[in-house]
Amino acid sequence: TIFVNMKTTSTDTSSFGEIQENGRFAISLISEDLLRQDFWGDYTGTMDLSSITPVPAAPTGECNGDGVNNGTFPKANGHFRTIWSSPVTAASIMSGCRTDAKIGSDILQLKRVKSNPLVDALGNPVATAPAGKYYLVSNINNGTIFNGGVVPSIKNGQVWEYQHHIYYVKEETQGSNSVPVLMMGSLSNELSFAPAIDGIERLHFMFGIDTDIDTTSPGYGIINAYVSSNDMTLDLWNQNGSRILAVKIYVLARSIRPDTKYKNTNTYQLGDQTFVANDNYRRLLFSSTVTLHNSRIDIW
Repeated sequence: TIFVNMKTTSTDTSSFGEIQENGRFAISLISEDLLRQDFWGDYTGTMDLSSITPVPAAPTGECNGDGVNNGTFPKANGHFRTIWSSPVTAASIMSGCRTDAKIGSDILQLKRVKSNPLVDALGNPVATAPAGKYYLVSNINNGTIFNGGVVPSIKNGQVWEYQHHIYYVKEETQGSNSVPVLMMGSLSNELSFAPAIDGIERLHFMFGIDTDIDTTSPGYGIINAYVSSNDMTLDLWNQNGSRILAVKIYVLARSIRPDTKYKNTNTYQLGDQTFVANDNYRRLLFSSTVTLHNSRIDIW
């Protein structure tokens, strides 16, 4: 009896440790990405073709969210979205670029450049960027996006590696078990996806909106409301008369394997969403709020 009880306790402890590790890693991964969302190096203007031109053709594996300008690179029409999210209502998402999404979770799409510019051994901007990746070369006023090789000439320009990330959840068969997996899409020479973390069952995002765009107003820069991904409109995504200043992240992590000795009937509150369990899987809910620092800055 002692042996069986100790083994059961050890198994339960291991399971909870695994759930905690996976949930915290997911929160950390997404938070770090959100903190750098809409970072464009030295460039201080709006990311569109009025100043950032030319841009390459869409990469292989391109994924487009809602709206006319929600792909990897800016287009000539519409507001270029550097952040976008949507609830998954069908397995096919983002114009069919992925067909295995878990219904009920959210998608998150982010665009930015990496935090550090590319420099040579003397600390000067590189003249040639490594092949197989996309880059932004810019100064404070203008720039261009290119696919590796010789860096286009931009006066006083620096080179930054271009990033396009997409997060969503899918179900993956592992042996006789179906496991929810956090998938991450990343841009290199093409937009490709790989499993990031096992046991992530659901993502949900709520966006902190400032509807006061008068810079002289006492309410400027203060969040008026958090809006669920379900309720975000085209105007809110395009930030017409508003700004997105923060994001609340909710991650529901689940054990990889069921425990037939355990019945989960808990209710989990992911912001404005409720998830009711009725199975043999253990779960933990994680949440965090991330301030979008780059959205708060009018001029660097």
